[in-house]
Amino acid sequence: MADRLKGKVALIFGAGCVAEEWGNGNATAVTYAREGATIVSVDVSARAAKRTADLVRKEGGAAIDVVADVSSETQVRGAVERAVREYGRIDILHNNVGTNAQGGPVQCSEEDWDRVMTVNVKSLFWTSKYVIPVMEKQGGGSIVNISSIASIAWTGHPMLVYHASKAAVNQFTRSVAVQYADKNIRCNAVLPGLIDTPRIRITVLPFYAGDVEKMRTARSTSVPMRRMGSPWDIANAALYFASDESCYVTGVLMPVDGGLTCSVPH
Repeated sequence: MADRLKGKVALIFGAGCVAEEWGNGNATAVTYAREGATIVSVDVSARAAKRTADLVRKEGGAAIDVVADVSSETQVRGAVERAVREYGRIDILHNNVGTNAQGGPVQCSEEDWDRVMTVNVKSLFWTSKYVIPVMEKQGGGSIVNISSIASIAWTGHPMLVYHASKAAVNQFTRSVAVQYADKNIRCNAVLPGLIDTPRIRITVLPFYAGDVEKMRTARSTSVPMRRMGSPWDIANAALYFASDESCYVTGVLMPVDGGLTCSVPH
């Protein structure tokens, strides 16, 4: 199937990757582009934003890259305005930005708590605040938020603020979905499970003494499908929510986790 997003403009916050590899952001951008979407690649890193846009253009797609920090209202508004100025509309808002901090309530610092909550939750407030009026004016759109199975289950390591922030993403998603359903604006969330990305290796490697293969083995054996997922698994789930195939679907929290969250405690 092709052209599922033909004529649509996708504004992707967190479109880059922390390494010269595939992550959830750039895999989604390329997947959207392969289905006909025009991409606005936004990242806090100019290099990462440009690399994603270049990947899209290399495959014959259309893309621009924009630098913005989602913890800044001014920069988020600027990115939205740039997208509208360039393309006149925003059909898909994809919120992929996220950060983390280790520790439970005793170990986590107030600074880390505020930082993670700002990046993971307040960013959705800013992006939605400025994109939703655009979608209302044009008659609809789709918002895809990237949450985590950490929002609904213990994932093996104490990272309280991450768990709490992603739970907030879930209810944010559901609230927006209901409020704007009659405006033809859908809002859904993808809950990635144990996905093998450069960022996750940075985040959880300390728990495995820096041993990547030990980490991969341990995480794979905890999944019913006996493997970690890839960024393309997340991209394909996001594509469904972004496309008109899900035109009657809103407020859904979709785990993409190889069966992990419905298995025995792990």
